[in-house]
Amino acid sequence: MNSTAKGLSPEQGEELLSTLKARFEKHINRHKDIDWAMVQARIEADAGKLWSLHEMERTGGEPDVVAEDVKMGDYIFYDCSAESPKGRRSVCYDRQALDARKEHKPANSAMDMAAEMRIELLSEQQYRHLQSLGQFDLKTSSWVQTPADIRALGGALFCDRRYNTVFLYHNGADSYYAARGFRGSLRV
Repeated sequence: MNSTAKGLSPEQGEELLSTLKARFEKHINRHKDIDWAMVQARIEADAGKLWSLHEMERTGGEPDVVAEDVKMGDYIFYDCSAESPKGRRSVCYDRQALDARKEHKPANSAMDMAAEMRIELLSEQQYRHLQSLGQFDLKTSSWVQTPADIRALGGALFCDRRYNTVFLYHNGADSYYAARGFRGSLRV
């Protein structure tokens, strides 16, 4: 593998591919009928996607393939860590919410971090799809994409799993908690 974007060394790229392959093989139920060799070829063809996957991994997301978009020819990765990624917690929803806080500001926002990583926050539908593949966020919660009309009123949405049920909640977009982060998706 040649050197990759954003300073990711060839060795880091190979190590990440090895980690992703091992996770892919361990959790085959998440991606039945998808061939790892095809996924790896797509990743290796785009150094920017490899860098984004590296950022997902580095922040504790444990990215894995959860679907294939046959029409677009993409493989779709979600953060599949058991709990909301540890390196992405204690953040408010977006820049507007961060800027609105007068005191006790968090270090960042979910939307800004996702943009920096070149990933997208999961939608509610994507979050529910993830939960159909296992049990996630039993102790934490994750911000999800929020409709503009809710956001315009100062709110934002998050999800978690409690009592063997996936819940969708609302909170002020400027709120942040040690147990709330966000999960991302990436098309490769």
